Amino acid sequence: MKFDTKLLGVMAVLAVTQLVGWGTIGLPAIVGSDLAADLNMSLPAVFAGTSVLYVAMGLCAPWLAKSFTRHGARRVMMAGTVVTAPGFVLLSFAQEPILYFTSWIVLGVAGSATLSTGAYIMLNEAAGQRAKSAIGALMLVTGLSNSIFWPTTSFLSSLAGWRGTCLIYATMMIVVCLPLLAFGAPRRRKASEEAAAKVRDVPASPVPRSTFHLVMSAVALNAFVNFGLSAVFIELLKAEGLSPAEAVGFGSMLGVIQVSARGIDFLGGGCWDGITTGLVAGIALPLAMLLLLAGNGAYWVVALFILLYGLGSGAMAVARATIPLVFYDQSEFAKAMSMIALPVNLAAAVSPPILAALLVHFGSRGLLGLTMLCSCATVLILVALGRRRPRAAMAAAE
Repeated sequence: MKFDTKLLGVMAVLAVTQLVGWGTIGLPAIVGSDLAADLNMSLPAVFAGTSVLYVAMGLCAPWLAKSFTRHGARRVMMAGTVVTAPGFVLLSFAQEPILYFTSWIVLGVAGSATLSTGAYIMLNEAAGQRAKSAIGALMLVTGLSNSIFWPTTSFLSSLAGWRGTCLIYATMMIVVCLPLLAFGAPRRRKASEEAAAKVRDVPASPVPRSTFHLVMSAVALNAFVNFGLSAVFIELLKAEGLSPAEAVGFGSMLGVIQVSARGIDFLGGGCWDGITTGLVAGIALPLAMLLLLAGNGAYWVVALFILLYGLGSGAMAVARATIPLVFYDQSEFAKAMSMIALPVNLAAAVSPPILAALLVHFGSRGLLGLTMLCSCATVLILVALGRRRPRAAMAAAE
């Protein structure tokens, strides 16, 4: 699908701000051992900061729903960017756990306004019916955040230490991200235009609460699997019998496959909705886990597992963001996404420790059994959602 120049400009602004936003909070993945040594904390406690961030993001997201609807994504994302800077400053001054976790709470509050949800709401405001393709295109870029910022963080920390890196990232928020949002993001349309748009976008009937709960369940279950497995992926491969070097080598393929898979929606020529993308991608996940369960750690089985899981999880990331577009019009999308962000972020927070505990106490079989069960449940929910498509969406899907 072709995008006009104005929409491409919005996508470019969001690509930079999302890359910076997600890339900078990945700091513990690179300097975790330094943080643990300086703050006299265990390494698991250091990584718990990320869980605190996701919990704060999830709890704040529903609270921001009215702000997104009333003021538009641009203003809310600008406010969140301003709050992000002192979060990194606090982190740079941390000398003990209390201030460390407080800084992650601040970053989580800011992230609820700036990361993913805000970007998708802005694209929905700017792109309208083309929002699904625009979100998919944005995710192709933002999926590279770790690939770009892991080496960046490593380089900066070698020069300025992790505290200096935090201050650099705080400056980057004010000098780079804030001006881009202020001058490059679209302003809210005039009230008269918004009123006209609401008339055009009014759905034939309100979305039942049961449908919302199904959407929320499908998205949260998949987030639980994807965020949890991404955190323990290398350890899972080791449990399958691979050496540490082999696990890292095989695991390094996952990110590239996931980013590549986010283009799967474009194979449908823009005709697939989020449910169709989710069904195609979702079927690959339990198949991948079943294959690894039966494969006894053979190299070709591990490689095929990574391929299937990477394709499925990468495309499901697009589906998680675009399934609500099937049911909610432009005026209701912001509220729906803000409410869905709560269970998604809570799932992202609790899944790594749960899957890690399963791996330690029950081995890879326990972990794969639970994730396969969650993935199968997700597919069944998507089948049910497919039958609830609004008439216009049903006709488009057919």
